[in-house]
Amino acid sequence: MDISVVVPLYNEEESLPELTAWIGRVMKEHRFSYEILLIDDGSNDRSWEVIEQLSGEYPEIRGIKFRRNHGKSAALFSGFEAVRGDVVITMDADLQDSPDEIPDLYRMIREEKYDMVSGWKKKRYDPIMKTLPSKLFNGTARLASGIKLHDFNCGLKAYRKEVVKSIEVYGEMHRYIPILAKNAGFRRIGEKVVQHQARKYGQTKFGLERFINGYLDLLSVIFTSRFGKKPMHFFGLIGTFMMVLGFASAVYVGASKLTMLARGIRAPLVTDNPYFYLALTCMIIGVQLFLAGFIAELVSRNSSERNKYFVEKRTFPIDKSVNGEQ
Repeated sequence: MDISVVVPLYNEEESLPELTAWIGRVMKEHRFSYEILLIDDGSNDRSWEVIEQLSGEYPEIRGIKFRRNHGKSAALFSGFEAVRGDVVITMDADLQDSPDEIPDLYRMIREEKYDMVSGWKKKRYDPIMKTLPSKLFNGTARLASGIKLHDFNCGLKAYRKEVVKSIEVYGEMHRYIPILAKNAGFRRIGEKVVQHQARKYGQTKFGLERFINGYLDLLSVIFTSRFGKKPMHFFGLIGTFMMVLGFASAVYVGASKLTMLARGIRAPLVTDNPYFYLALTCMIIGVQLFLAGFIAELVSRNSSERNKYFVEKRTFPIDKSVNGEQ
């Protein structure tokens, strides 16, 4: 199968017939073999009834329904587990992503050998309260990840099947799929300017809180990608710094008192010196960070993903005895 289209949705009953008809028309024009996976993320309208009707009429359409709303990341992950196509396309169900972009995205994956191609809505039909924070967010993500994309959160993306089968999208990590792909060893990540259309039905499902959550998730994915399998390198480094600072403060306090006593000067109590409390606090924090690092190492060593590596190819020595050679 050439293409799998994964569409996560929540309360999009009005747009689904038009979207699936549009996708089908594009696929037939370019003679692609395809499937459409509609992931109903716990909708409380008639979305699932529409999906059942469409899947009954068109064998290319399949549906997955959640009992409650779990979020876009969970919907995408479920879709990724079920895809069968060589190239996987994701798009939103609100008709703001154009299916006409699919042939070019497919070509970039198959012919230009990209592992992943992310859409860039260069011209957007959104209010400034949405576009301005988005620019700040994307700039921070570029700086932190080193991936030169203008629009990390664009729902229109294309992947090689191996990419989506190798990553785990959870929480709100759908914004950072390019980073997850890079961490999994897929470094050929491209970008394509795509058409953005004004919303035709319903209203947006995302509020301003997504930008706060976005930055928190960015910190999480950067930390786990760098220190997920070696947490002691993070906690141990900071713990060592705090302990050295505390030890230096303790030496200063002791040396100051001894110097004053040697000169016959009445020395104040050690507990009256503010550096004593600085030294004590730093050493306690340093020890706690070391303990946190040790505990994190124990958890990591017992994790099922401790030795999860992404193998692209394997070679095996030829067993000559199989061919009758001794």
